[in-house]
Amino acid sequence: MLAGAAALGLMPVLPLSAGTAAAQELRYFRLATGTTSGTYFPIGGLIANAVSNPPGSRPCDKGGSCGIPGLIVVAQASNGSVENIELLRSGAVEAGFAQADVAYWAYSGTGSFTGKPAFEGLRSLGMLYSEAIQVVVRSDGFIDRMADLKGRAISLGEEGSGTLVEARLILDAFGLSETTVTPAYLKPGTAADRLAKGELDGFFMVGGFPVAAVSDVAARVPIRLIPIDGEPAERLRRSLRFYIETEIPAEAYPGTAPTPTLSLGAELLTRADRDPDLIHGVVKALWHENTRRVLAEGHPKGRSFDPAKAAVNVSVPLHPGAERYYREAGLLGNAANETDARAPVLEPPPAAKP
Repeated sequence: MLAGAAALGLMPVLPLSAGTAAAQELRYFRLATGTTSGTYFPIGGLIANAVSNPPGSRPCDKGGSCGIPGLIVVAQASNGSVENIELLRSGAVEAGFAQADVAYWAYSGTGSFTGKPAFEGLRSLGMLYSEAIQVVVRSDGFIDRMADLKGRAISLGEEGSGTLVEARLILDAFGLSETTVTPAYLKPGTAADRLAKGELDGFFMVGGFPVAAVSDVAARVPIRLIPIDGEPAERLRRSLRFYIETEIPAEAYPGTAPTPTLSLGAELLTRADRDPDLIHGVVKALWHENTRRVLAEGHPKGRSFDPAKAAVNVSVPLHPGAERYYREAGLLGNAANETDARAPVLEPPPAAKP
């Protein structure tokens, strides 16, 4: 129950004896996730459950938490990648999720963070999984390809989300923009609801499929996913190393066909000034076999978590505590697995005001 409360962002009240309190000093670790209808929030809740280790927890060797004794991880809902970066910058949270390109731009003060101070103290705990760019439309809406979005009412994601960053890039690559569609800036759940009601023609979503918002609308009306492929997609891949060619499989959502698209890594981030021993303990607990089992059983995307890939091609430097764990685990130290935070920068098109 306590771990569940942590995942929901509640501060539990603990009946501690004096001896227990002395043995384990309680510490809270705030994890910024995403919207409740996306992927970051449920994944963050599972991580919070698995890494929290409050007094009285079942021992690790008996299937319990393998986290730092006395640590309670609190998963907080947010607007997503961009807001999470700003929460980290201000020190309001200890860790947060972000898309790889958003993290790199924040670190270097480029791209969507042009004009803001470079967040040189941003550090990575590792790459967790890939998340796909999904353009969702109704099957009866006569939209089959990206060009058909012209003049349509499309939600690009809310301000502060990584979805909005990617939507602007994708539109630009296909010769569109916020001025050639009728844009809305909505949370995924709201966009899905309006699509189902016929009040929207489509919406962008970035997340590890299946995403709750897309599953919800697919259960109400027939949908299709629009391909993101061809020369525009290739141009993006050549310009920005974080994009990966991906296919969303058939029936990822009810009735959908195999759909080519682009994906990018979902990264867990922190600040350089966080205690190395604390971060080492968090990363060690994150990749413990007990945690990986919880993730695999708790969300379809949890099955793709792979510690062997976590430290490869991260978008910003690893935190020293995380780097120590990966070296101890034999996941760093050779040329194939060394990280590289350098990347070519792709400037997104100017942001139009909603």
